[in-house]
Amino acid sequence: MIIRNILKTTLAAAFATSVVMATAVSADGVIKLGAIAPKTGPLAGGAVVTQWPNVDLWVTQVNARGGLNVNGEKMTIELIQYDDKTNPGEHIKLAQRLAEQDKVDFVVAPYGTGFNIATAPIYGRYGYPMIAVSAITDKAEELTERYPNLFFTLGTTTAFVEGVREILIEQRAAGEIGNEVAMVNVADAFGIELADRAREMFSEAGFELVYDKSYPLGTPDLSPVMKGAKASGAKAFVAWSYPPDSFGLAEQAIIEDLDVAVYYSAVATSFPAFSGAYGNKINNVLGAGGTNVDDPQVAEYRQAHLDITGKTADYWASANTYASLQILEQSIEGAGSIDRDVVTQYIKDNSFETVMGTLSFENNISSTFWSVGQWQDGVFRGVKGNDVDGAVGVRVKDGWAD
Repeated sequence: MIIRNILKTTLAAAFATSVVMATAVSADGVIKLGAIAPKTGPLAGGAVVTQWPNVDLWVTQVNARGGLNVNGEKMTIELIQYDDKTNPGEHIKLAQRLAEQDKVDFVVAPYGTGFNIATAPIYGRYGYPMIAVSAITDKAEELTERYPNLFFTLGTTTAFVEGVREILIEQRAAGEIGNEVAMVNVADAFGIELADRAREMFSEAGFELVYDKSYPLGTPDLSPVMKGAKASGAKAFVAWSYPPDSFGLAEQAIIEDLDVAVYYSAVATSFPAFSGAYGNKINNVLGAGGTNVDDPQVAEYRQAHLDITGKTADYWASANTYASLQILEQSIEGAGSIDRDVVTQYIKDNSFETVMGTLSFENNISSTFWSVGQWQDGVFRGVKGNDVDGAVGVRVKDGWAD
C-alpha cells in the first residue's frame, strides 16, 4: 500500500522530466554504473549482505583485468552509488539524478520486489536495461510487456509458492504433517502477493490455514505472531518474510519451541548470519532460494567474494546479483556497444554463462531458478527449483536443540 501511494504522487512528476536518450555518452574509456539500494532503513540488512558486496566484487574484478572490451576498446567501470533509505520515493528521486545529473550508462536493479515494481516506469523511461534479481511477482509478463527493458530472473510468485506447496504435499504424504498450516507474511508488495497466491494454491491442494497473520515491515516484536502460530497446533509453518523478520521469527520459534515438521521462512534464511545467530538450532529449516553448493563455479565465486569483499556470500541472492552483472558484462561485450537499446536487445536474444548456470530470457523472463533451499548440517542447499541441477532431498524439522 505504501508503494502504491508513493507511485501515485511521485511518478507523475518523474514522467514530466526530460528524458535522456538511450544511447549514452560516456567519458573516454569509462562506463558509469549507477546503483541505488538501502544502506539504512528496514531493508538495509538484506541489501548490505546480497546487493552491495556483489556490486563491489564485480566492479573490482572487471577493473582489475583492465575493464570491459567494448568493440576493441577497454573501458573501466565507475560506480556511482546512493542509499535510498528503504524509501521508494527517495529511490525515484535518486534514479532521476543518476540519469540526468550523473548520466550513468547502466544501472543495477533495485533491491526488493516492491522497489523493482515501483521504479520500473522511471528506469523504463530512461531506457536502462534492468535485470531484476530480487523481485518475484506474477505481474512479470504484464510488466515486461509494458517495460521491454525489464528482465526477471527469479521466476513468478506462483512458481515460488509451488516449491513450498510441493514440500507440504510430500511431507503430508509421508505422514509428517496433516492438512493444517500456519502462515504469516510481511505486509509489503512481496509478502502480500505471495500470501495471496499461497492461500489459493494451498487450498487447492487440500490444506487449511489454521493461522493466517500479516505484520508490518520492520515489526520489532514478533512474539505475538509466533505464539499464535504455536497455538494453532499446525505441524507446518510458512512465513513470507524479509530479512529483519526472518531472523525475528526464528528467534521466537526457538523461544516458543515451535513444534513443527516443516518450518519455512523466506528472504534472509539463506544468510550466513542466520546460521551464525542460531547455529545447529536451524538445522532443517527451509528458506527462499538456494544454490548448488557442490558446483565448482559456485565454490569459486564464493571464495572470490570472501577474498575481495571480506564477507561470506549468502546461499541465494548473492550469487543471483552477481549473475545479473555477469549478464550485463557479457551483453556489453557481446554487443560491442554501450548503447542501451543495443545492449537490451542483446540480453533478449542471447544466453549467458553465469554462476547460477546458463541463463536466457523468454519474453524477458528466465525459467531457470531456485525456489526453496534448506539448512542441512551447516550448509544451505537448494531443494526445489526449475531447470536447475543439484537439488537434494528435503529433511524433516525435529526440534530446536543444538
